[in-house]
Amino acid sequence: MWQRIRTAVVLIIIVGIALFASQTPIFFAPLLAIGVTIAAHEWTKLMPKWRQPTIFVLIVLALTLISLVFPMTWVLWWIASLIIWLMALSWVSKFPTHTSWYGRRLSAMGMVILVASITAMFFLWQQSPWWLMYVFLLVWCADSGAYFVGRKLGKRKMAPNVSPNKSMEGLAGGVVTGLLVVIGISVFMLQLSGTALLSFAALSVVTILISVLGDLFESMLKRRAKVKDSGTILPGHGGVLDRIDSLLSATPIFALGFLGLQQLGLLIG
Repeated sequence: MWQRIRTAVVLIIIVGIALFASQTPIFFAPLLAIGVTIAAHEWTKLMPKWRQPTIFVLIVLALTLISLVFPMTWVLWWIASLIIWLMALSWVSKFPTHTSWYGRRLSAMGMVILVASITAMFFLWQQSPWWLMYVFLLVWCADSGAYFVGRKLGKRKMAPNVSPNKSMEGLAGGVVTGLLVVIGISVFMLQLSGTALLSFAALSVVTILISVLGDLFESMLKRRAKVKDSGTILPGHGGVLDRIDSLLSATPIFALGFLGLQQLGLLIG
């Protein structure tokens, strides 16, 4: 437990410095590059064995760097990611009887998922570091709420073949906890009301739900690949993918919705 806490504190400090130390991406962009490199390497461990996993890592890193330079591609990545997550919902519900998705196609899926999440994080950071922090806080609080409510009241399993400890009661607890964050931020800090408030709350709830799918999807990959953790780089926590699995799905969906609300004049950066 103490090892997990120490690692979490170090991560919070590193991420906090990268987010807020400078208005230029001098700290944040390198952190994203390092993170996506490690995550891509861990992804190769969840796929059928590749002869040259380094090639996959280099391709993901190159696509990420190119995409960061050309913002006009971001929405395409986010939409492609959304399509994958909608398909993943079916895969999770049918596991382990249907695993036709497990194969070489995971390489393309991994590229889309990783690049989409990194560009989404960068987009939100550009709007304001606090917007990215909001997504982090939303996902973390919802996850914590789901954990504690699930432990106390959990009876109906959400996806027993993928993650036996997750329950529908826990999911409800996570959504309620997340809504408390939404109300606190949107009403008291953003001072939203009317259509803007309802739209922002709806986007936040969708983000919470999709974050759960990201967690389940990675759990399903690990079960299919027969590994406990995606890596060992974070003592007490496993790998980078184990820590950001929920964010991989949540950030591009939130960014896509955020951009849409901006275009409608319901939110400002």
